[in-house]
Amino acid sequence: MNKTITRFSPDLKRKRKEIDQVDRRLLSLLNQRVRLVMEAIAIKKGTGEKMRIPKREREILENLKRKNRGPMRGDELEKIFRAILGMCRRHLPPLP
Repeated sequence: MNKTITRFSPDLKRKRKEIDQVDRRLLSLLNQRVRLVMEAIAIKKGTGEKMRIPKREREILENLKRKNRGPMRGDELEKIFRAILGMCRRHLPPLP
């Protein structure tokens, strides 16, 4: 039986470590976003404002796509942020 031993170059190990660090920052930022959404929900409850405003979501996506300098494509960015917005919506209170 022929065993292949995979050895990673030091450069690849460093790059993977950087990727792991970015992933941890993304995780922290996503949780921060959810906390901010929950705070906004509490404010909206107090003022009687609508919980979800689709126009605001479209503005968020358009602003992000305008600011995107790549290499991520606009459609990829939109797909990711639609998932983030959907996840944040799950923290909205149920409709009566």
